[in-house]
This record gives sequence, structure tokens and C-alpha cells, in this order.
Amino acid sequence: MTDPIDIARRCYQAYIDGDRAAIEPLIAEEFTFTSPRDNLIDRATYFARCLPNHRQITGFSFVRLIAHADCVIVTYEGQQSEGRRGFRNTEVLRMRDGKIAEAEVYFGWSLPHAAALGGFIDH
Repeated sequence: MTDPIDIARRCYQAYIDGDRAAIEPLIAEEFTFTSPRDNLIDRATYFARCLPNHRQITGFSFVRLIAHADCVIVTYEGQQSEGRRGFRNTEVLRMRDGKIAEAEVYFGWSLPHAAALGGFIDH
């Protein structure tokens, strides 16, 4: 199946399940991953560095899944294991030949939000 939204959903579910065998065929060999902490890391580094984090995450609630051209824009709220705060991220997944070839991750929101409604946090 090559529906980009379906590919994204299957990848996130496999991540939650810690099912590397299910993720491998969804991630292109030339895959790169960029986030505020990672700068164009390759596929092997992604699997070594990021996949183990699935142990702390119990689920994703999708706020938006938008397919546009060769990308899927995903905003989700992640639930973490007991005692840890949730979080909200947005990712831009670039697809190529029915696989995820690039991921750009934008994060920083804790749930519940640290600022009061209508307020902000001074740094």
C-alpha cells in the first residue's frame, strides 16, 4: 500500500509497538532524520538513537495528518509511561517510492502546557 497517510500511521504504530521489523520496510535506505537535537542523521543512527525511546511512549493521538505533494504533515500528542508528562510534536515526513525518506521533527510542547491559558513563560 502506498497511501502516504497509511504509511505514516503504520510507522507510528510500529514505533509504539517497538516492532523494528514492521518499521524497516517503511523507512527508505537513504532516510535522514532532523530534529532540534539531530542534524540529518542517517537510517542506522536513527534506529540506534531514536527507536529505543519507544519504551517511554505508550501511544499517539493524531491532531492532524495532512498529505501534501510528497509530504505528510503530522501533529500528534504523545502519551508517556506513568509519571511522565505528555508532549506534542509536529513532523514533516517526505515520501519517496512508498517509503519515508526524510523526517523533520519540531517539538517542545509539554502537556499539560506549562503556561497558563492566555499566558506565557519568561525565559
